[in-house]
Amino acid sequence: MPVTLDIDFVRQQFPAFQEPSLAGQAFFENAGGSYACQQVIGRLDRYYRQTKLQPYGVHPASRAAGEAMDNAHVRLAQYLGVLPQEVHIGPSTSQNTYVLAQAFAKRLQPGDEIIVTNQDHEANSGVWRRLASQGIVIKEWQVDPVTGELPMAALDALLSARTRLVAFTHCSNILGQINPVAEICAKAHAVGARTVVDGVSYAGHGFPDVAELGVDIYLFSLYKTFGPHQGVMVIRQDTAQFLGNQAHYFNEGLIHKWFVPAGPDHAQVAASAGVAEYFDALYAHHFPEGTPGQRTSHAVSGLMRSAEVRLLQQLLDFCKDDPRVRLLGPANASERAATVSLLTPKRPALEVAQRMADKGIICGASHFYAVRLLQAMGLEPDAGVLRLSFVHYTSAQEMTQLLQALDAVL
Repeated sequence: MPVTLDIDFVRQQFPAFQEPSLAGQAFFENAGGSYACQQVIGRLDRYYRQTKLQPYGVHPASRAAGEAMDNAHVRLAQYLGVLPQEVHIGPSTSQNTYVLAQAFAKRLQPGDEIIVTNQDHEANSGVWRRLASQGIVIKEWQVDPVTGELPMAALDALLSARTRLVAFTHCSNILGQINPVAEICAKAHAVGARTVVDGVSYAGHGFPDVAELGVDIYLFSLYKTFGPHQGVMVIRQDTAQFLGNQAHYFNEGLIHKWFVPAGPDHAQVAASAGVAEYFDALYAHHFPEGTPGQRTSHAVSGLMRSAEVRLLQQLLDFCKDDPRVRLLGPANASERAATVSLLTPKRPALEVAQRMADKGIICGASHFYAVRLLQAMGLEPDAGVLRLSFVHYTSAQEMTQLLQALDAVL
């Protein structure tokens, strides 16, 4: 019998749900940043109170600080299916992709090819396109202008013996559509190319098993996965060795420092382990006797995903049948994440978002850095879309509140 998410237990783990100033406010802009769990907040508080000094020194407090940072790499790696030294924690995904692009630029030759998409958030697009100035050939994998989907046949036509990198998104932050990452990676690897996958819009709905997907580099934002404002890069060992150290030369022997040249934010890195600690609590509460034949990470991700799908289909059914809005992306919850973007022809999206805020709904209106996607679909980026996004801690009552507010505002 499937295990159902205990929403009361979940919400007890997030102080925002006990915050008086947020009482009655339903949070539907999680794609822009999730609430932080108590485990993360507690670790951050302890670090600043007890170990706010240079880590890895000889004093016990300094050693404790370094151990807390190292623990974050270990714990996140366990939930991502990779090695601790393959987890790199930098200031943001946008900054991390910039460092990666500069690293690849030193290894590629004029005439080498990089495939990018016009579906991505600009963070995993613009940095690669700029390498054209160094003689790198940039090929664009274009979306279907009606649906916004990335046709697989179009990728096949772009791949060649000169392809060195394929950069794409796990999940569109506008369409919510989940791309077949493993299949795309297999196609790229067949021609000797590496892959960089933007998982920012996916990871908040359940950490992926990066090794299982076959991804070379996987990126996501911890502040969208219940943690502090940091970006995670999973860089598999062979790719890290290919790119080489991007930080101080004397850190050559410390691979986890190679791709964070400015140095880590000690406190936030240490606090990142709280995300895994929260997942541990979820697992222990829902599977007290374990899950035979299933890894903890898979069980937790499945639990989160199933809770979202039930509410997501309600929202999709409302939107797809309502002539006052145009739903972007699939209408089937099984094909997408819980990020729903709408066009509101009768009122500007920003005005609708403001009216929703007046009714206690926290949502967003923007192009959300996916300007190229909106342009490809014949939409006006400056007008933007109304985006309604949620995660597993959203309650059925909040979904009812959202649907009632949306109906009234429209």
